[in-house]
Amino acid sequence: MKARKNTICAAMVASLLSLLAACGGGQGDHPNNGGQVAPGGVNLQIVSFGDSLSDVGTFAPIASAVGGGRFTTNPGQVWVQDVAQYYGNTVSAAYTIDFTHKLTAQSGLGYAEGGATVATPANISDFIVGLIGNVSMPVNQQVANYLQAHGSFNANQLVLIWAGANDVLRAGSLPGAAAPVQTAATTLAQLIGQIVQSGATHVVVANLPNIGITPKGIASADGGATLAQLSQLFNGTLDAALQANGLTGKVIRIDTYAWLNQIFANYQANGFTVSNTGTACDPNKTPDDTALLCSPITYVASNADQTYMFADNLHLTTRMHTLLAQFAEQQIANSGLGH
Repeated sequence: MKARKNTICAAMVASLLSLLAACGGGQGDHPNNGGQVAPGGVNLQIVSFGDSLSDVGTFAPIASAVGGGRFTTNPGQVWVQDVAQYYGNTVSAAYTIDFTHKLTAQSGLGYAEGGATVATPANISDFIVGLIGNVSMPVNQQVANYLQAHGSFNANQLVLIWAGANDVLRAGSLPGAAAPVQTAATTLAQLIGQIVQSGATHVVVANLPNIGITPKGIASADGGATLAQLSQLFNGTLDAALQANGLTGKVIRIDTYAWLNQIFANYQANGFTVSNTGTACDPNKTPDDTALLCSPITYVASNADQTYMFADNLHLTTRMHTLLAQFAEQQIANSGLGH
């Protein structure tokens, strides 16, 4: 298996130059669908900030060499892309990795990046670091880079924000883990305030899902209890900070914690045959057992992207992203925007 991974890595690097031209950003992410009414009833330009759960292709120029590109069951989309289509738009990566192992700015508005924390350097997978370098861009830098490039937000945009999972995952054990998690949540609220103050009128804020019931969570020594508690702590702190900063009525909240618990409790009714007890990406076939490098040839079954909840031990499958997008669209409609 190790020899196979080395061969795959070599193939990735050898293919990088030819892939850059095909896989770089550059779609512009403009809200233009030829004048047709979008499925959501309103045309909006999507801007997204966050981590791997919303990454639309930062590492695609390299990962595409083995059929990967996003942290899901590739070639499936992540929820941000599904939401963009619902509002008559597309979204591509704002930055992509280049052959010098550096991030290069593109014309896309998908700033979310795998490995990102809210405001501190993240420690992403050793495999990814070894191949491309530790280039993860935290959310505060994502927002700063957007404002530097574009100046402000506008009323024709839908800004999607989902971050904090990596802060929880790297926080360690309680009680020491509480302080950095709370700091991350309050910092995220401040960044949301900056986005609103910079002209954004449609801001969607997703809280953290219950990381404790992911395959990674249930495999941990305490069965996910600490990760569940830290997820709740982050969410409670974020809620309090948004309220304290006068932002509660200025954002659209997406409760992914309750959503994931509901899907988990009723997984068969939601079309899944496997909940959190397995992953769609076969760990014996998928390089480094990461959804970023997962493709149909590494699925445990041909339809695993639709029948499993999780791609790897943390990331969602294509169907899960589809359901999350639908849930988000419902909450956005409930706020009075579109349908």
